[in-house]
Amino acid sequence: MSTTTPTSVLDRISSVTLSSVTLPLPAPISDAKVFTGRQRPMTEVALLFAEIRTEAGLEGVGFSYSKRAGGPAQFAHAREVAPDLIGEDPNDIGRLWTKLVWAGASVGRSGAATQALAAFDVALWDLKAKRANLPLAKLLGAHRDSVRCYDTSGGFLHESVPRIKDNATRTLESGVGGIKIKVGLPDRAEDLRRVAAVREHLGDGVPLMVDANQQWDRPTAMRVCRALEEFDLVWIEEPLDAYDVEGHAELARSLTTAVASGEMLTSVAEHYELIRAGAVDVLQPDAPRVGGITQFLTLATLADHHHLQLAPHFAMEIHVHLAAAYPREPWVEHFDWLHPLFNERLETRDGRMHLSDRPGLGITLTDQARAWTVETATVDTPR
Repeated sequence: MSTTTPTSVLDRISSVTLSSVTLPLPAPISDAKVFTGRQRPMTEVALLFAEIRTEAGLEGVGFSYSKRAGGPAQFAHAREVAPDLIGEDPNDIGRLWTKLVWAGASVGRSGAATQALAAFDVALWDLKAKRANLPLAKLLGAHRDSVRCYDTSGGFLHESVPRIKDNATRTLESGVGGIKIKVGLPDRAEDLRRVAAVREHLGDGVPLMVDANQQWDRPTAMRVCRALEEFDLVWIEEPLDAYDVEGHAELARSLTTAVASGEMLTSVAEHYELIRAGAVDVLQPDAPRVGGITQFLTLATLADHHHLQLAPHFAMEIHVHLAAAYPREPWVEHFDWLHPLFNERLETRDGRMHLSDRPGLGITLTDQARAWTVETATVDTPR
C-alpha cells in the first residue's frame, strides 16, 4: 500500500506555533500520593499549546499537559517534530499522527513523546471541525448534546471534611451532577469516616465517586473497597497501581461497585490490557495522555465493543466533545483549574455539561494564558 501524500489537497499547513504555559494553582493540591510520601503537593500545571495555521487562513488550537515534571520534555519533542507538518494537508489527521510518531520512533509510542503529539492532533481536529463550521462533537457524530458531569476540584485530601461539604454544596448548586472525593490515606479508618460524612451530607440521591490514586496493595484494596460498598458509590477509582491489570481484574470480579481506571496510561496498547482482562467497569482514558483525539477514538471503539462505561480524565474542554460522541451514556470530569486559560466557559446545568454551538473545541486563549507563557517556537519551514 502506498504511503505517499494523497494528490488531492484541500489545504496546506503553513505554520505551527508552540507555547509552553505554566499555570499556577490557587493552592497546593494533595491526593494520597502526597500523604503516603510519594509526591510533593502540586502547585502548577504545565501545558503545551499548538496553534496550527493553514494557507487558506484557518487555525486550530490544541493542548496537552503535564502535572509536576514533564512539561519541558513535551515542548522539546513537539518543537523537534513540528517541521514535519509544514506543507501537509491538515485534513489527513490519521496519516499525520502516524508520520509524527515515526519521526520520533526511537523514544517510543507512549509517554511524553505521544503526549507532545497530542497537542498537534487536537489542534488538527479543532481545525477540521472549524472548516466544517461544526462543534467537534457534531463533526464526530454526537449521541447527545449534554453529558453527565461530576466534580473533583473540591474533594482533595488537603481539604477538611467541612470544607469538602461546602465545596460539594456549591458545586451541585452550579449545575454539576456528581461529586468525587479522594481517599488513600495511611489511616484507612479516616478514609471511611470522610466518605461516610460526605455521603451523609449529600444524601442518597447524589452520585458519589472515590479515587485512591493507586495507593493500596491488593489485600488492602480488597478490604477497603468492600467496606466502601455500603456507600452506594458510582465507582472506586484507581484502587491499585495503574499497571496492575490482574489486581484490578480480581477487584472487578469481586465487587458490586464499579472499578474505574485508565487515566495514567499513555497508549491504546496499555488500555487494551485493562479491557482484555476485564479489569475495569469504567474506562478513564485521557486524550492528551494517549496521544490525542485520534487515539482516543480508537479506545472509545474498543470500550464500546466491550460494553464499558466511559469517563474521560481531566481536560473537559476536549473530553465533553468526545464523551458526547460515545454511544453509551458517559461521564465527564469537571475541573475548574484551566478556567484562567480560556475565554469561554462550558455550561453546567441539571447535572450535565452542555455542548456549545461554537465551531471546533470552542475555545480561545486568554491574555493571561499568553502572560503565563514561558517559551514559544514558531515553525513555518518544512524539514
